[in-house]
Amino acid sequence: MTPFPSVSTAPVTGVGPRAARTLAAEFARHNAATSALVIGADHASAVVEAAVEALLPGDTLTLVAGERSTADLLRDHITGLGSWIADRVRIIDSLAEAEPADVVIVGEPLTGTAEETRLLLDSFAKYQKDGAVVAVATPAVPGRTGGAAAELFRQSALFGVGSELVVRNQPPLRIHKLRFTPADTAKAATLAPAYRPSSVPLTRGMHIDSNGVAAAGIALGLAAAARAARPKSKLWLLPALAAAPVAAFFRDPERDVPEDPGAVVAASDGRVLSVERLTEPRLGEGEFLRVAVFLSVLDVHVNRSPVAGRVTGYFVIDGGYANAMTAAAEHNVAAYTVLDTDHGTVGVVQRTGLIARRIVQRAPVGTLLARGERYGLIRFGSRTDVYLPADKAEATVAVGDKVIGASSVIARWK
Repeated sequence: MTPFPSVSTAPVTGVGPRAARTLAAEFARHNAATSALVIGADHASAVVEAAVEALLPGDTLTLVAGERSTADLLRDHITGLGSWIADRVRIIDSLAEAEPADVVIVGEPLTGTAEETRLLLDSFAKYQKDGAVVAVATPAVPGRTGGAAAELFRQSALFGVGSELVVRNQPPLRIHKLRFTPADTAKAATLAPAYRPSSVPLTRGMHIDSNGVAAAGIALGLAAAARAARPKSKLWLLPALAAAPVAAFFRDPERDVPEDPGAVVAASDGRVLSVERLTEPRLGEGEFLRVAVFLSVLDVHVNRSPVAGRVTGYFVIDGGYANAMTAAAEHNVAAYTVLDTDHGTVGVVQRTGLIARRIVQRAPVGTLLARGERYGLIRFGSRTDVYLPADKAEATVAVGDKVIGASSVIARWK
């Protein structure tokens, strides 16, 4: 019996450490006992290494050999890692022996046809527990996937809970995370913030969002082009000097999230603009406690989830681009992310400002977000509003207070 369902793969289509960590991220973020199944495992692959590194006490990991390995090679490799790991890793000879898991990881990028990809995903159905996530990669290179990429984008539109582009891989890979059955909202409270390759590390404590890397690269490219076109002119210095501050705007520092389960954290850096009770029919009936935070161009603009919950809705309201500090900003373009939590419906609203014209949201409907987890950003000055059920939460901040995203407690559950 074939251990890994037949899907054509090319030898040059490898998974490097960064892509492997992205594939295994859903397994790594669970703090409660979790099971994972790696299909198409290679004893020498970075995917197996990343899955093994994610193991915690109580976790179980099952490996099914792919075309480039055998069960015996996998057993020898795992045995060599010591008894603590060997006791938690099961190696099986064929996929038919596997039991349903919380996380299913496809160890080799898919490059087959759309039909093959669809049949492959269908064949995984009986190996998934309720709310399980399937993590799968495909080359992000036109003409290299034979239809697999288009099918995975289609599946993501229906069942996706995350899509990440890993540029630092040869070739670049697109990682899709699919959830075919609803997840239990309560699980969100047991999760750590997910690893995201869009947050590029510079030092241990400071990252930069991939938007910043791209923006700085464009600025430096313009500088190089200007110098080549007019070598005697100093105009090239303008985009060259702009690269550093542009990149700094997209800085994404690591943050310590409070351990208190009753704490609601700030969704962004900035200054508290208002704390009030009001109604918001877009989020549901009843009153909400809203904490609005203004972000200046000097603040960190990466947005984080204020609570643990499951994304149940996302929609954008059209509007203008008034100064985010004014009352007119209530009618600005706004992106609503709706979360189902143990305490009721919570809304996080990203509002544009006078300069901000671009909202990025990376948490599709169905995604489980941990408290303090990165989920998007707003470019340049803007505002974030957190809506909490008014009868279940009380604010701990006042107008004018400075808050730090994911670290500052802006409210507590009663």
